[in-house]
Amino acid sequence: MVIGYTTGVFDLFHIGHLNLLKNAKGLCDKLIVGVSTDELVYEYKNKKPVIAFEERIEIVRNIKFVDAVVPQETRDKFSSWEKLKYDIMFVGDDWYNSAKWKELEIQFKAVSVRIVFFPYTKGTSSTLINEILQKVRNDKE
Repeated sequence: MVIGYTTGVFDLFHIGHLNLLKNAKGLCDKLIVGVSTDELVYEYKNKKPVIAFEERIEIVRNIKFVDAVVPQETRDKFSSWEKLKYDIMFVGDDWYNSAKWKELEIQFKAVSVRIVFFPYTKGTSSTLINEILQKVRNDKE
């Protein structure tokens, strides 16, 4: 059995999120998804998600491509592997060739974990959707 793992905020769930989960599930038997906690998102993005953690994790839990969901409380990807022992990690290609991921690829290769980079969905992101919603709100005021 091939176990896959991916993580994300999954705020304002959109087609890019769905494509990531669908494509990941196509390459593994069991897909585990880490959903970032509100505290973690605030720690590295300095903003709160629009949708609360409890709701985001419930949305992801109910996507048919997802077999299990865990809270992501740290950005330390290797510690997640130590707990979950997955075979493949799926990541957006916006991280491809970054210093952080080059280092992680070496670390994961040592434990036979394959990293698969999926194309980032151009033109769609939770940040973009949130900016559009903010503009609509401001225009109504």
